[in-house]
Amino acid sequence: MKTKAVRLYGKEDLRLEEFELPAIKDGEILAHIVSDSLCMSSYKAQSQGSDHKRVPDDVADNPIIIGHEFCGEIVEVGSKWSSKFKSGDRFSIQPALNYKGSLEAPGYSFQYIGGDATHIIIPEEVMIMDCLLPYEGESFFMGSLAEPMSCLVGAMHANYHIKQGTYIHEMGIVDGGSMAILAGVGPMGLGLIDYAIHCERKPGRLVITDIDSARLDRAASIYTVEEARKNGVELVYLNTAEVESPIEKLLEINKGGGYDDVFVMAPVKPVVEQGDAILGKDGCLNFFAGPSDQSFSASMNFYDVHYAAHHIVGTSGGNTDDMKESLKMMAAGLINPAAMITHIGGLDSVSETTKKLPKIPGGKKLVYTNIKMDMTAISDFREKGTSSSLFKDLADLVDKNNGLWSDEAEAYLLKHAKSI
Repeated sequence: MKTKAVRLYGKEDLRLEEFELPAIKDGEILAHIVSDSLCMSSYKAQSQGSDHKRVPDDVADNPIIIGHEFCGEIVEVGSKWSSKFKSGDRFSIQPALNYKGSLEAPGYSFQYIGGDATHIIIPEEVMIMDCLLPYEGESFFMGSLAEPMSCLVGAMHANYHIKQGTYIHEMGIVDGGSMAILAGVGPMGLGLIDYAIHCERKPGRLVITDIDSARLDRAASIYTVEEARKNGVELVYLNTAEVESPIEKLLEINKGGGYDDVFVMAPVKPVVEQGDAILGKDGCLNFFAGPSDQSFSASMNFYDVHYAAHHIVGTSGGNTDDMKESLKMMAAGLINPAAMITHIGGLDSVSETTKKLPKIPGGKKLVYTNIKMDMTAISDFREKGTSSSLFKDLADLVDKNNGLWSDEAEAYLLKHAKSI
């Protein structure tokens, strides 16, 4: 079977190509990809090429398919897995395989599996590691967002606290405690707000900061103070650019005390140091943002590390259980990560969008791999709709849904967009 895919050959060398997939082996599965959400990790992989820890040294001769936040349908199942999977099953994938301790992962390391393709071959190790996950949702884009959501679930689980007088680490944020998300209204910040409000172990007070009023206002219109209150969470949005002393203001909001849990969502030195400064006793700072600069550093108050038990954690991705939790909460309607998506495009838009990802404003860039379409901001649909009935109708659909991408919009796009 022929596939069209975006393949990485080396540093900043991405190519959209059509090529023949080999016949599947007994331990493999042939699958059709429908959607993939572009990730900054893919930008890092294409900018570093074989220097990236997950990209093979021989990528120039054996290019890999990029993309790891994908969702699709199974087409053909090798005999080894025929009792567990069948043609037509929808799926999502946990790319962090950890197979025999290897760093190899879909979207970074394999010739025939990655999210930015029309068809792929899922290798046996994915199934062995239980990383091919059934997905029963109506829309494919939700399945694509399960992976980034799992990163947030994992981060919340990774925080820990120590019961005074013991050395036992109690995993997770402080239930009913105080939590701050700094630089918190980017795509991953929005997902974290959603999860923090609606998960089982949630904070009692949640403070979200940023320096962009428009992004803060958008976040507040999606995840409202009223909705948080219904779930037992006091939610506060704060533009730190508008206050003279952000640290003092953050402590004031928390009744003068430090925070139990602080999440830093941007690799910016002053933001990290602000997070350290607002930690309370036994406070846990989660450095969520992955920097591209391998020498990135920031100061931390080690007096407070010693005497106030301040500590720091960092996670890179979620595990399979985190992804299963994400899928379960989405299926139950408890979380709606559609707010993370701000752009829609086709497979033909992947190469340039991935290369320019840090410079493109907004949140998640969602790709439908079987269509042709420039990467387009949802907020620009209405303007483009003056000369395109497709965009006019899409604009009407998202306006019905508070400006968010939806099941209905996806179904319309897949039916009416130009095929790749």
